[in-house]
Amino acid sequence: METLHFRRVDSTEEPVGEFTRVFVSAENRLFREAMSRLLGKKPDIEIVGCESPSPDLAAKISQAQAGTLVVGEARALRGNFQSIRELLRELPLLRIVLVGMEHDDDLFVSAVQAGVVGYVLKDASAQQIVEAVRAVSRSETACPSTLCFALFRSISTGRTSPPTLHLRVDFGLTRRERQLVPMIAEGLTNKEIAERLNLSEQTIKNHIGRLLRKAGVKNRLSAVDILTGEDIQI
Repeated sequence: METLHFRRVDSTEEPVGEFTRVFVSAENRLFREAMSRLLGKKPDIEIVGCESPSPDLAAKISQAQAGTLVVGEARALRGNFQSIRELLRELPLLRIVLVGMEHDDDLFVSAVQAGVVGYVLKDASAQQIVEAVRAVSRSETACPSTLCFALFRSISTGRTSPPTLHLRVDFGLTRRERQLVPMIAEGLTNKEIAERLNLSEQTIKNHIGRLLRKAGVKNRLSAVDILTGEDIQI
């Protein structure tokens, strides 16, 4: 297994957000190594794997305990995101960032429908790539603002897949915070949610605290009551 680990111990840059374990996958070895070095220089990012695409990629990502996958040379995926869907079926919590993408509305919407949460254009700067990885590690999305219109238009004209959660009001919840709502409604404790999502108990506590503040409530029961319902599907 070709695994590269890069951690910079003499950097004066302060970490941003939670520590992020990243796996890099691309056909081109030079691209893989360059991307690993770029990201691995950041004190809040650790490269835990660097591999070309293969049938056992999901197993390697799982073994490395990576939370984010950076995919290079994604132009080869055009019109076929089946490999992405298969990865996410095996690793549903994996966050995928495509790097080197075209400014193409249909390609972008197809990527989002497949489950990609980070979409970086081929002319993006090194800093933009780093920020995209950091964003998805915070359970946010990363994509060019110029492509957002295509996504909203696609949603407004009809869905191609069923919604996974019913909310009355979004309140600006992140993807992770929306994911927590049904677990809170199920009555799970912070520890139980943490075990289910393979996260620390403190991380879950922080997410739920932010969720309560956004909903303007002080307890979980009130949050579930105000957030969930059948009025709007998102």
